Parts: sequence; C-alpha cells; structure tokens
Amino acid sequence: MQFIRLYKSLSRFERILWLGSVIAVTAAFLLPASRDYLTLIASLIGVTALIFVAKGHVLGQLLTVVFSLFYGVISYFFCYYGEMITYLGMTAPIAVAAMLSWMKHPYQASAEVAVSHVTQKQLLFLSAAAAAVTAAFYFILQALDTPNLFFSTVSIATSFLAASLTLLRSPWYAAAYMANDMVLVILWVLASRADSAYFPMVACFSVFFVNDLYGLVNWRRMKQRQSTLHEDGQAA
Repeated sequence: MQFIRLYKSLSRFERILWLGSVIAVTAAFLLPASRDYLTLIASLIGVTALIFVAKGHVLGQLLTVVFSLFYGVISYFFCYYGEMITYLGMTAPIAVAAMLSWMKHPYQASAEVAVSHVTQKQLLFLSAAAAAVTAAFYFILQALDTPNLFFSTVSIATSFLAASLTLLRSPWYAAAYMANDMVLVILWVLASRADSAYFPMVACFSVFFVNDLYGLVNWRRMKQRQSTLHEDGQAA
C-alpha cells in the first residue's frame, strides 16, 4: 500500500521516466552472457532513488544510502577502490546527513524539501574542500593500484560536490551528479571490456544521467515555485 501511494505521488512523466529506466537497466542486465545480480539490484534501487530525489522527497536519500552499499560492494569486486571508498565513506554518510536535513526542512509541512540557496562563501569552501579531498585520494588510489586512476580520481571530485550540494539542498546537486554520471559511464565501459557482466553499470549511469537532468529541471521549477509562493505569502 505504501509503495502504491508513493507511485501515485509521481507525475505521469515521472512514472514514464521511472518505468523506462527500470526497463533499460533490466534489458542491459539480460544482454551479457555473464551476469551479476548485484548490478541489477543496485541499478533498480538507484533509478528509484533518483526519481524521489528529483521530487525533493526524503525517500530518495534513504534509497541513496542503500544504493551506496550495493555499489560499494560491486566496486570492490572490480578493484575500483576509489568508487568503493567514495560511496561507502562519503556518499552514504552524506546521504544520511541529507536525509536528516531534508526531514528538518520540509516545504510548508509537505513531503517536498525546501530548496535552499548556496552562498558564495559556501561555494568557495566546497571548491577548496573538493580540491583537497581529490588531491589526497589521488595518492591513496595510486598506492592501492586502482585501475583507470585518472577517471577514478575525477569521480572523487564530482561525487564530493554532488553529495555536498544535495546536503545543502541546492538544485545544482543534479548538475554535479550529471558530471559524475559521465565519468562513471567511462569507468564502467572500461570495466566491461574486461568483464561483460559489468555492462549493466554502463546502462545504469547512462540512465542516471537522464534522471539527474530531470532532477536539475524539476528542482529549478521547485525553487521558482517556492520563491513565488513565499513572496505571495509575504505580500498577503
């Protein structure tokens, strides 16, 4: 019943986007001769998480935590230690913090989170922190003999910015995740050349890119609508 209620809360476009995403990642899972069911489970959880994150619904953050756990395990098996450390040590904890923040900041007691504005000071701090984290992890990943070191390092930076902007309730979280999605598509294309069982992760992050694009558009709409209603309320 709870799932049906949540499904009904999606708009017609969101239902089509979610169903299309589920079909796409499932079809990609069925293509290779060798299959890894963890990649299918992670992908299905991930596309569901993104729909609710795009709506500003706290369930999206809860599912992001679950996705991070599965994705961390998958990354470990292919020795993508940067991805494993990033999602288990950074994305998952920040998603927990974001979940608590979103619960504390609903928009007018609705299921939708109140969209915030990132200040110039916050942006400068995030940029400096991302640079420091990326530089530190480059040497860590190099010491661990991580495959495709350059793209793994770039993924650290984009993941950090995306997760942090999500915590700050900024629409630009989606743009950072779109950049991260493109990097991850490259990483898993390289991985799938070694083992075709990882091909579904390529489809997964390609679908993530489309979902994050919708998230950017919808969050900007949310921000505009919330600002307009706030101004109207003050005028009244």
